[in-house]
Amino acid sequence: MQKNMKTTILLLMLILASSAGIAQEKNTADTTKAPMNKTYRVGIFAPLYIDSVFTGYAYKYGKNFPKFVVPGLDFVQGSLIALDSLSLLNTQIKASIFDSKSFSQSVPQLINSKSLDSLDLIIGAVKDQEYIQLADFAKEKHIPFISATHPNDGGITANPFMVIVNATLRAHCEGIFSYILQNHGTDKIYLVRKPGAQENMVEDLFKKINSPDGKPLLKIEVINVNEDFSVIKNKLDSNRSSVIVGGSLNEAFANNLATYAQSVSNTYSIKLIGMPNWDGFASLAKNKKLKDFPVYYTTPYYNNKADECSKKIKDIYLQKYKGVPSDMTYKGYEVTMQFIRLLQLYPNDLLSHLNDYNQKVFSDYRFKPVHQKKESSLPDYFENKNLYFLKMLNGNVSKAW
Repeated sequence: MQKNMKTTILLLMLILASSAGIAQEKNTADTTKAPMNKTYRVGIFAPLYIDSVFTGYAYKYGKNFPKFVVPGLDFVQGSLIALDSLSLLNTQIKASIFDSKSFSQSVPQLINSKSLDSLDLIIGAVKDQEYIQLADFAKEKHIPFISATHPNDGGITANPFMVIVNATLRAHCEGIFSYILQNHGTDKIYLVRKPGAQENMVEDLFKKINSPDGKPLLKIEVINVNEDFSVIKNKLDSNRSSVIVGGSLNEAFANNLATYAQSVSNTYSIKLIGMPNWDGFASLAKNKKLKDFPVYYTTPYYNNKADECSKKIKDIYLQKYKGVPSDMTYKGYEVTMQFIRLLQLYPNDLLSHLNDYNQKVFSDYRFKPVHQKKESSLPDYFENKNLYFLKMLNGNVSKAW
């Protein structure tokens, strides 16, 4: 652990010392559609919080390492491994790493100084105001912006240069509904929720998806639960299978709902499908009461880490950073590798070829233009609509379908 922390701090110091980031240039001599020896510039943004953990070059946290730095740093480490592994097909790639939480070089400062004007591609593991700032800049300058991790459109409209890899909540609800419609149309279907604004949003999404022309395609009964989950039992039918959709992003609710569903599963045939963020709920994964009771949820990313590429990343990470890569490391690798390859293949029209690259890294992507208003001819953004259904069972996660 001590070696791992020292290596991580050294990497942060390297990024700090580089001012505008890490520039990585490589050149190979293979044939491609891209112009000979053309240099493409890629900006990779992640929240590293360098100005928060350093005073000048002095590290503030002594022998400790702040947890809030880890996700962004892991993403960058994955991106750097991808850049080192990339075959550049007779082109040059100049990739710069930017700290999206920098005080001295904030996103607005970089934009105002025109430091980003020469970029050909923006990759961001960002959210909040930096997400909106980069999206607006990408639209103004006609630069593809790949949002790698944020599962939200941020209210963005009419921005055909915006690409959302991590599917939005609406896309997840669409995927869940489509699965139920195709496989459980004759079963009893319940949306179980608790009071709350997010829960209102989930219910509203399912209502809109279920009634595209004003008439419901499925009979979905909404069950509101405060603290007494036994109200669910009154709705179940022992002679019919039931699908319960957990309509809340709250961890305590998810754990309580799963626990209750398991407790009555010997009497009632139940399939429980949760929201996409349920995969990160430790209480679910460690809940011993859920023995032999599966909980399903959707995700746009799937990597069982058994392939040769994942094993290689693990070996490189151990050698370079003295630790074990997290899911964010693999995401950083995947998105950086996938979209720089597309930039090489289609440098002048990447956004028209988002689904053309047929050699996936880990996950399958299926990007579609999103039109919030049917009458709009201009896409609001492009979104990955491909989802995997995962099964959490006895603390293990596997692909269900």
